[in-house]
Amino acid sequence: MWSMGKNAEYRFPLVMAFMLVTFSGQAEEAPQASGGQQLADKVPTAKQVNVPRVPTWSVQGDLVGELSVMTTKYEDTFAGLGNSLSIGYLELVKANPGVDPWLPGEGTQITVPRRYVLPESRREGIVINLAEYRLYFFSKGTVQVYPVGVGTEENPSPVTDAKVTMRLESPAWYPPKTVREEYDARNEYLPRMIPPGPDNPLGAHAMVLSEQGYLIHGTNKQFGVGMQVSHGCFRMYNEDIERFMYSVDNGTPVQVINQPVKIGMSGREVWLEVHRPHEDYKDEVKERLWREVSRVMAEFQQQVPGVEFQRRAIELAVEQADGLPRMVGERLTQVASEPAENNLQPDKTAGTEPEADLMEQPTRLIF
Repeated sequence: MWSMGKNAEYRFPLVMAFMLVTFSGQAEEAPQASGGQQLADKVPTAKQVNVPRVPTWSVQGDLVGELSVMTTKYEDTFAGLGNSLSIGYLELVKANPGVDPWLPGEGTQITVPRRYVLPESRREGIVINLAEYRLYFFSKGTVQVYPVGVGTEENPSPVTDAKVTMRLESPAWYPPKTVREEYDARNEYLPRMIPPGPDNPLGAHAMVLSEQGYLIHGTNKQFGVGMQVSHGCFRMYNEDIERFMYSVDNGTPVQVINQPVKIGMSGREVWLEVHRPHEDYKDEVKERLWREVSRVMAEFQQQVPGVEFQRRAIELAVEQADGLPRMVGERLTQVASEPAENNLQPDKTAGTEPEADLMEQPTRLIF
């Protein structure tokens, strides 16, 4: 049994059609909309609009946001702070080495990591960077940044170029075969359908993607946001998605990328951001990140002429791999053919190769 719910503007034929869809793939959250309600340009509540839980940053160059410091209370944990601040658990852990995430203590000052090098992507709609467990929402020259939980190494989220096809309230969850098999292997019972409510891993809101079987949704396990925890879908804090979903239209593009190393310009400064995937930092991961940094910097040197890099700053970014942007260089020379104040950033939309005269400009590494 299912009903339209209290919102009469939801369209019966569309919901019925959605109920007939069978999702496949590795996603743990492949719902059919039994009991779900499709959004139909409903006006959000004051709670959903007037409280700026997540900052909106103006996009000028490749660096946005700011770092801040807060003082913890005795009862604080990083999991609780992450939920209240809309920051992923691992973001806080990596930004605050040496602080106990489960008992930071009364009066401890911690870094709140809200400065970002924007990823290499089209700056439109939704961009999810798997390597940093973050979702970027670009709209009208601004960006908002949300933490997300992503797929595990065994059930990875797909790198894809998709779009939002439907937005749902109170979705039911139909566990896919892969999840049912896991429960069977543990001799645990899992119903074929879990209705809306506290036991539903989708939470109360979900956005269906054109990548079959994958969604952006809430959760009934807040701790998993900002980590590798799902069977492929993208988990948001419930307090985030209940606001965010009203800003997203059906048809909004969704780029899913995997960029553990990001580099960009802010004015004439070069900023580098490096992400390790876990709390611990294994040697093989560090070696892989060094190779990725070398590749990214080589491409950057071809696109941006006349840059001097500071070797120690680059080494520190890789040695820490904490996701905090660091200034690692500065552009000192100017190409005679380009305007003095324009074109300081590499072109992140064009697919053409840099012109030959730009590639010949010197780039020095300071030791």
